[in-house]
Order: sequence, then C-alpha cells, then structure tokens
Amino acid sequence: MIVTHRWLKEFVDFALTPDELSHRLTMAGLEVDTLHKIGEGLDDVVVARLLEVAPHPEADRLTLCRVDNGREEVQVVCGARNHKTGDLVALAQVGAVLPGDFKIKKSKIRGLESCGMLCSEKELGLAAESEGILILPPGLPLGQPVFAVLGLKDARYELGLTPNRPDCLSVVGVAREVSAMSGCQLRLPRPVVDEAGPDIASLAAVVIEEPELCPRYAARLICGVTIGPSPAWLVRRLEAVGMRSINNVVDVTNYVLMELGHPLHAFDFALLRGGRIVVRRSGEGEGFTTLDSQVRQLKSSDLTICDGVGAVALAGIMGGENSEIRPETRDILLESAYFNPAAIRRTSKRLGLHSESSHRFERGADIDMVPVALNRAAALILEVAGGTVARGVLDVYPQPLSRRHLTISTQRTHAILGIELSLARIGELLAAIGLDIIPPVGGHPDGLLTVAVPSFRPDLEREIDLIEEVARLHGYDQIVETLP
Repeated sequence: MIVTHRWLKEFVDFALTPDELSHRLTMAGLEVDTLHKIGEGLDDVVVARLLEVAPHPEADRLTLCRVDNGREEVQVVCGARNHKTGDLVALAQVGAVLPGDFKIKKSKIRGLESCGMLCSEKELGLAAESEGILILPPGLPLGQPVFAVLGLKDARYELGLTPNRPDCLSVVGVAREVSAMSGCQLRLPRPVVDEAGPDIASLAAVVIEEPELCPRYAARLICGVTIGPSPAWLVRRLEAVGMRSINNVVDVTNYVLMELGHPLHAFDFALLRGGRIVVRRSGEGEGFTTLDSQVRQLKSSDLTICDGVGAVALAGIMGGENSEIRPETRDILLESAYFNPAAIRRTSKRLGLHSESSHRFERGADIDMVPVALNRAAALILEVAGGTVARGVLDVYPQPLSRRHLTISTQRTHAILGIELSLARIGELLAAIGLDIIPPVGGHPDGLLTVAVPSFRPDLEREIDLIEEVARLHGYDQIVETLP
C-alpha cells in the first residue's frame, strides 16, 4: 500500500516529518518498507521556456531546443516529441542530481552540445511511467525550482501490511492510525451529492439473488457526463500512488479506492440491457470477456454482476468489455457493494486474476463504507466529468450487520502485557482507532470495558485482539520484558 504525506495531511493535520512518521508507523505495526522523498535535492530543476524547437541535424528522433532558464539561454538536446516553442518545461540544469543518482552533465549528443535535460514526470520521481517531457502550466516564474512553485514536494510511504489489516488499505485508514499516534483529530470526508431529475428507481433496478455472497449492493445513476482526460491534480495524485490515468470517470473510482479503501465500478448505463443489475452465480461453463480482453470460463461458484441478459462484471474482481466506459459514454451506473471475502478469493485464485479491488474484498472491505464511497465518487464525477445525478440511491441491504461487542479487562491486560494501565487509559487508546466505548449501567464492573468494534476492523474478534491493539498503541517499546 502506498500513501503520500500530503494526502495524509488532508485528513490529519499532524506535524511529524516524513522520517518521524515513517518511524512511528513502523513502531505501530505498519512497517514502512520504503520512504521516498519527492523533490528532495531537486532545486536545480527549474522552470524554463522553450524559445525555439528545431530538428536535430544529425538525428531524426531528436530535437534541438533553445531554452531560457531565467538567467541565460542554453542549448538542450531532447528525445521527446510532445513539446513546442513557447512551452514551459522542467529543466534539470548541469550539476542537478535526479532520482536514481543520475547526475546531469554538459555533454555532446550526436555532435551538438547539450547543457541540461528536459525532464519527464518519471525522471523526476513523480510517476511510475510517463510519456514525453513534463509540460508545465503557463505563467510560472522562470528559473524557480519546479517542485517549489508547483507545491510538489512530498513523501511517499510504501507500507508492508499484514493480511489482517484491511482497514489500512486506504489513505483514510492510515490517517486514522496517524491520528491515534499523534493525538491530532481525524477529518473524514462527508460527501454531499447534488441530485436532480427523475428518481433512480424509475430508471434502474438492483436484485441480489445471492445475499450470502453479496450482503449489500448500492448504485447511483449519473447522466450526461463527458468522458475525457482527468485534470492534472487527479492524474498526479494517482500516479503518486502507482496508478495510471485512464479517463476522468475511471480515475475517480480509482481515486476513491485509494482514498477510502472501497472498490467501485462504473458501467455504461446504455449498455446495461433492461436497465437492471442482477447479482447472481454464473452458469457453469459460461464464457465472459473481462476488461483485459481475456475470455474467462466461469463456474457456478463464481459470483457475477449481470444485466437483464447476462454477465457484465466479475463481482469484486473486474468489469466486462461489454459494459465498459467508452469515449461516447454519456450515462453511467456507479456500483458500490460488499462481497464475501472467501468467494472473491476463490474466484480470483482459480482464474489467476488479481486486481486492486479483489485485493481489498479478499481481505474484508468495510460494509458501512458502501454509501460513503458511492457518494464521494458521485460528487467527484460531477466535478471532473459534469452531468447530473438522478435522485435517490438504490441500496439493497436485506440483513444489516450488527456491530460486534467485545469486553477487555485491566486484569487480563496486565497479565498479558506486564504493565499497569488504567481502564480510562485503555478506553482512550481504543477510542483513538475508532472503537466506541459502551457505557454500562452503574459504571464499569470489576475493571471491565465493553467496546463496539467498527465494521472496518473485521480482524478484532476476541479480547486478546483488543489487548494487542492496546500494546501497539501504547508502544511496544514501552513494554518491559518480564519473566513469566
């Protein structure tokens, strides 16, 4: 799981430096495998203007650029093809050291002097992949460090999460941990969706035939969207966490996936025959073409999302080519659901088909996040793709799950950890990670505390799990070794 410093700070206003946060996360059980400081040591990468772009006389695939770096004009040979005269670009000046310890030197390329390099986002550590050099927005001051003027300095944390912590497969989940360790308030997104037009129930329907495999399925209808490229902020945010941009609608679903940890899927509503969604098991031997253009042979144990005729998605794993978002798509049905982890794991393993969505459903998504993620995505789609959201939500949830209640005792905690913690301190630690304290009638009896476990923590099943959380939050380094 990858999160960035800036994204975390949108939800928790903490003061820890990247190095401090990396250490604190690791000590709290969320091991940081890699810390990458984006923009550090890159002040020699500056805003520059292309005064002239001409073909290299000795190489068809190279261009010869006359560049104004704010102090002087320099000549740079470039291998990209997406730039033109007048563009603002990121110029790595002679002496700059790029990620990967790549030092920029004055050199001759096919016989002509090149004093610097015009950089791509990949070369600057802003994206895993990129095409062409980075073209900057107009109006930026020449000669100023690119990362400073664009506010791109950041830190990227790659976390090695254990399978029992699905709650941290999101920026909000990690932010909750940062809130607990820093004492700073967690600010959760509270999306508001502007609705208009007819009620969704008059246009679409959802039927769940297998409620044990799909306990909850919700959908919204968004009409009149315009499919196109995503704005730069959305592209950069996705690339910073290792995802590539596809189009504005699909990018929003991926953004919410990373932000809230809940997978979503967008269907072209015009391609849903009968205007309905049916969640059912596949027919034995049924063929289905997924978004990667592969024909999958399904079994009756596989859960599928169908329209009025046949399958349009492999539930929780991947959508189908027959309902994907296209450039001409105008109306979309947005899916947010909860699927049985064992069912998703079984199908994903058998087909050898793994996705960011299946990764989260296999470990246990948050059933209470279904409407939150749906509304968050709908609001963002309105922002980046336009359109109107039909009134109402189709939210089929036949048997709402009740929250698990667990009891922890100070005596048992002391016996396991070897440290004395008051009941109030234990309650404070558990409340910090989202557990609700259940107030007993007449006070807490005999050092016992009862808590309601939130739906995003399916791993908390017994008292010993709570004691482990207390140890983790109090600090493993604060627990002194004792003989039994």
